[in-house]
Amino acid sequence: MTVTLPESMEPVKMIGADGNNVGQTVDPLPFARSYQIEALEKAIKQNTIVFLETGSGKTLIAIMLLRYYAHLLRKPSPFIAVFLVPKVVLVPQQAEAVKMHTDLKVGTYWGDMGVDFWDAATWRKEQDKHEVLVMTPAILLNGLRHSFFKLDMIKVLIFDECHHARGKDPYACIMKEFYHGQVRSNNSNLPRIFGMTASPIKTKGTTSTWSCGKNMIELENLMNSKIYTSVSEDVLAEFVPFSTPKLTYYKDKDIPSALFERVAHQLEILKNKYEHSLESLNLMESTKESARKKISKLFSAFLFCLNDLGLWLALKAAEFSFCDDMDICCWGQLDLSGEEIIKNFNKDAYKVISTYLPSDRELSVGDDLEADAESGFLTTKVICLVGSLLQYRHLKNLRCIVFVERVITAIVLQKLLSKLLPKLSGWEAGYIAGNASQLQSQSRRVQNALVEEFRNGMVWCLPSENCMKYITYQLTHLNMRLSHLQVNVIVSTSILEEGLDVQSCNLVIRFDPSATVCSFIQSRGRARMQNSDYLLMVRSGDDKTLSRLRTYLDSGKVMREESLRNASLPCAPLKSSLDDEEFYWVESTRAIVTLSSSIGLLYFYCSRLPSDGYFKPTPRCSINQDMGTCTIYLPKSCPIQTVSVRGNIKTLKQIACLEACKELHKAGALTDNLVPQIVEEEAIVAQDENMPYDDEQATYYPPELINPSLKDPVTPYHCYLIELDQKYEYEVSPQGIVLAVRSELEYDVGNVNFDLQVDRGTMTVSMNYVGVIHLTAEQVLMCRKFQITLLRVLIDRAIDEVKAVFDRYDLGNDQMVDYLMLPSTNSREIPSIVDWKCLGSVFFSHENASNHMGCFFPRMHTKSGFVCSCTLKNSIVYTPHTSQFYCITGILGELNGNSFLSLKNGGLLTYKEYYHLRHGIELQFDGEKLLKGRRMFVVQNYLQRCRQQKEKELSNTTVELPPELCVIFMSPISISIIYSFSLIPSIMHRIESLLLAVNLKKIHLNYCKQNDIPTFKVLEAITTKHCQEGFHLESLETLGDSFLKYAASQQLFKTFQNHHEGLLSVKKERIISNASLCKLGCDRKLPGFIRNESFDPKKWIIAGDQSRSHVFGEELLSSTRKIYVSERRKLKSKRIADVVEALIGAFLSTGGETAALIFMRWLGINVDFVKVPYKRDFPVILKRHVNVSYLESILNYSFRDPSLLVEALTHGSYMLPEIPRCYQRLEFLGDAVLDYLMTMHLYHKYPGMSPGLLTDLRSASVNNDCYAQSAVKAKLHQHILHSSQELHRHIVVTVGNFDKLPLESTFGWESESSFPKVLGDVIESLAGAILVDSDYNKEVVFQSIRPLLEPLITPETVKLHPARELGELCQKEHYDIKRVVVSQNGKASVTIEVEANGVKHKHTSTSDKRTATKLASKEVLKSLKESIAQTASKL
Repeated sequence: MTVTLPESMEPVKMIGADGNNVGQTVDPLPFARSYQIEALEKAIKQNTIVFLETGSGKTLIAIMLLRYYAHLLRKPSPFIAVFLVPKVVLVPQQAEAVKMHTDLKVGTYWGDMGVDFWDAATWRKEQDKHEVLVMTPAILLNGLRHSFFKLDMIKVLIFDECHHARGKDPYACIMKEFYHGQVRSNNSNLPRIFGMTASPIKTKGTTSTWSCGKNMIELENLMNSKIYTSVSEDVLAEFVPFSTPKLTYYKDKDIPSALFERVAHQLEILKNKYEHSLESLNLMESTKESARKKISKLFSAFLFCLNDLGLWLALKAAEFSFCDDMDICCWGQLDLSGEEIIKNFNKDAYKVISTYLPSDRELSVGDDLEADAESGFLTTKVICLVGSLLQYRHLKNLRCIVFVERVITAIVLQKLLSKLLPKLSGWEAGYIAGNASQLQSQSRRVQNALVEEFRNGMVWCLPSENCMKYITYQLTHLNMRLSHLQVNVIVSTSILEEGLDVQSCNLVIRFDPSATVCSFIQSRGRARMQNSDYLLMVRSGDDKTLSRLRTYLDSGKVMREESLRNASLPCAPLKSSLDDEEFYWVESTRAIVTLSSSIGLLYFYCSRLPSDGYFKPTPRCSINQDMGTCTIYLPKSCPIQTVSVRGNIKTLKQIACLEACKELHKAGALTDNLVPQIVEEEAIVAQDENMPYDDEQATYYPPELINPSLKDPVTPYHCYLIELDQKYEYEVSPQGIVLAVRSELEYDVGNVNFDLQVDRGTMTVSMNYVGVIHLTAEQVLMCRKFQITLLRVLIDRAIDEVKAVFDRYDLGNDQMVDYLMLPSTNSREIPSIVDWKCLGSVFFSHENASNHMGCFFPRMHTKSGFVCSCTLKNSIVYTPHTSQFYCITGILGELNGNSFLSLKNGGLLTYKEYYHLRHGIELQFDGEKLLKGRRMFVVQNYLQRCRQQKEKELSNTTVELPPELCVIFMSPISISIIYSFSLIPSIMHRIESLLLAVNLKKIHLNYCKQNDIPTFKVLEAITTKHCQEGFHLESLETLGDSFLKYAASQQLFKTFQNHHEGLLSVKKERIISNASLCKLGCDRKLPGFIRNESFDPKKWIIAGDQSRSHVFGEELLSSTRKIYVSERRKLKSKRIADVVEALIGAFLSTGGETAALIFMRWLGINVDFVKVPYKRDFPVILKRHVNVSYLESILNYSFRDPSLLVEALTHGSYMLPEIPRCYQRLEFLGDAVLDYLMTMHLYHKYPGMSPGLLTDLRSASVNNDCYAQSAVKAKLHQHILHSSQELHRHIVVTVGNFDKLPLESTFGWESESSFPKVLGDVIESLAGAILVDSDYNKEVVFQSIRPLLEPLITPETVKLHPARELGELCQKEHYDIKRVVVSQNGKASVTIEVEANGVKHKHTSTSDKRTATKLASKEVLKSLKESIAQTASKL
């Protein structure tokens, strides 16, 4: 409702303590009311609790207070303001209000954001970024306890709905544990406290004036604040309309007792039946207990509805509960069998209730309300509600909230009202409810949407007949698009009472009485329209409730009078709760854990320990009341196993938990901020993952090929003969080429051999050093002009560009790409190796060609003049009429201009006629012989793989040309030289790449000169699949990845012997993650070396070419070495990480593990293979637990320390104290070593396989299902030490299904069900145990574990994972693939749909996510293949 203020009222100005204006006037705000200004003035002077009615604008006062302090908050100030709200749904609402009316930077925080797992650095970033932090109080309390927040850094601390501050509420704990201790220490840097409430007391029942005053003083003392309120309601009434309370009575009449007893009896029989059936099912005990609780709660809900609301609404409650699309209650975890039991119970309950309701009456309920009451279908209370609503049917725009106590009441009443009201009044009804009861499925996202819509005068309408489908829709579609209906009546639980800024309404009905004064006042405050009513429903004769309501009605006046009476009294000092209880304090950070918070901290620590589906680590408490002792047993992955204490029996568990927290901190398991160490490690990993990365990266060019301009009259060039061996028959044979460079190349570049994949087959390139040639400046100029001209002709074929190069060319003054590609005479002697005559062809002169003295060849007319025909036989000519270049290979003695030319249509024309008709040219010398021309060779990327397919020879490759139409461009030059030069771009691109690899090697060799590996291996490691060449990094990347994983794992295992597997895994992630590897690669300037694009000859830089401006940048690789930057390109961070792994693989495959470790240390990964003893206290009598001799026989290995065997077979659920550790650490090590050993085995056993095949072999060989099958085959499952009933059940099922698998089972991929991960884990933990026991002898591990894994996968037996195969097929055929995953209670329902050629192939599978994905993919793939085969057969 908009309130217009008197024109005389002025906007508030912020006045500082010195009397000066602070900040801006409040012009952007709505005009402040008089009591708001008064409250603000109080809040500026002292800590204040504003006690005003709902809707009076308390939040506006808080915002004005923030504006007053804004000058202290604005960044870069280190100070912040914190705005606390009691409910998550209020966080965005209050944050938006602050943003709207201030320019402060606002951050929002609640539990679902994962703030429990944030570390000090993460919170520091938030405080540096934001000026006002809006959050729930538990977040601030935890932050203070962990010392992420300091009170002296908070300038304003706002408590919304501060009446919650009592007992152990987070509001109260913040004040008791932190604020009051600072007050007693005379700390002057405490925050300004500002509280807001509509009721300072929150008590049930009647309250005397004395107790009311006492409660208010206690709140003031706790909050160290004085309550401000208006003198009377009259002051507020000027601005805030007050509703008129009205009592409405309903008859005290229950449903017929006989009906209730019969239905209740039948429901109890049904309940007992289902509870009994649980005992016969093979379910976990926890699942059974959870199912029992669900059945019991549902039974109670049905009885409540039956008794309080009537038979029809009880039926609707059952109908709501068995909806197929609803997860109606979430107490505990159920598997699919348990959920089916609950659903069936609901269905049977519905049948039981429906038998007592005639079918015709179900549809006609509400038509005759008195008859419905007599029959027990509706209670008199419900009928009273309907009648009360209908009394307001004359209102055109009814806006009503009906407050109820229970969620189920809200749901079923909305169903009834949606059925009756549209017919009786044209109104619509909806509901909103919190989820604390866990009896409905409105997610927080949906609740926020409901509130937002209701705030705007609309709401999501839930029509009764489509309620379930609607809710399913809203939960499964992120972008909710629902029809909006004008809703007049909202049935709500207390969620709409407190703080939510919903649209004002003109009627509030309390269907159930308020439990507290606060609830009464807040629900009354929702009716804020003029002339609104507050209807209180009371059962006739219920004097107790009536008396309580009257007390509530008077409570506002009493509280106001008491607050005014105590206004002048100062707040009494309050003892800090830390004075009354023991606590543990970390001096360095001031983090603290108290007796009351110790249990939560210990459970939080245990929740971050490694777990699986069969064991959730929690502390176990054993109290001996006679001895007054308490022992805490911690999970096996803790560095401390037991803690025992003595003390007061009432606080004994807290004392023990506090002592455990102390010991965990001393052991390093809790950090100095008293959070699990894994929290800080994960935060660092997350920070690394979010580290800014600039994907604009340099592309390097080898410095060996860039030189300054020539200064000396004679320049030495090192010559390399490039010989081309053609492995196919072709009419043209290539001729050798001489590469001349200014500096001698590395041996493995200067003597390289590689293949080109030309269209007709393979061309082998061999390069050998032949010596030094000294060239004058004129010779260099001629050589450059030759190579630039010829290459431009071949690449561009544009006469204008070629002439421009030739006419303007000089030796230049700047650095440029400087090497020479020269035609060879096939001699190996210097200087005769260079064909200088051919080089001179670039300076062809028609004068010389026409004056051939002593030449017996006839002369011919050309556009270059009358020349000797011998100059045409090996030349390049240009025909202006077609703008084409041609190679002339001879003279056609039998053809001239008058010879006949066969046309494609079968007709005949003379050449003279053809040129006249086609080009409008009249041949003048038609008697001269025609020239045999050949179109120029096409320059392509001949480094690409799969180019061996022979292309059809073009029908017009050769042409007959009249000499008079030709301009001689270069002569003499043979077709063999031209052919060879068409290959030069590809040849030089390979050499340039090799030189980059050399430079990368050199910067590493500066670190360790002995750690040299072949250049070509480095080139392989920096070449990605995108280059489409005959090699790429994938195999080396796979190899390097496995070695890096193993090296890091064994280093962490040795170094941190008290760390659990989860912490080791996070630390390993910090080392091997893509983000970390990318950073290391960038630090070593690796991105510029990476080859990530297919070679494009048109972009290739021709040496010496100045016609196209190409500026090279310079970059220092080290203090003594620089390299050139040719361009910048986009490069993904993962590409850099892949190259780092591939380079590790390159050093490993050629130099061994030592070389790989040296390279890793150069990168910054400091690991070693130094043997460190595995220290642990393991006092166990082996024979009690495992059959050592049998297991050693299976493993073909004798343990020096058999306790490792016990550790390797102990699951986390096995809680016997004499076995202090479970297998998780050994599994961590064994996983890495098996991965590495299998990858090395495959790499060396199949050296010729494609890179992708190695990846597929590794994926198929190294997976948990493969290991699990091996464990079952070796009967290792019989020796696992565990105490999990669910694990036992799963293993029994798995073993039972094992014999059904085909003999050729593809490493677990053929299984129709999931294997317990524990089975695969045991194979890995045994490998880890053997590795440690054998002093890290990996060969011993492989020889021991390999027989268990036989038969090993081979290239012939490998099959792709169904999901991978389906993805590749869809990518190849361009099919659309969709995958939807719905996870619930540890299970996943995976639906995969592929649309191919207009047909949809769809399958849904439910299991764990991995297995469900596999099975759904398998079925869709099968259907898709059958469809493709049928389509092919029809063709």
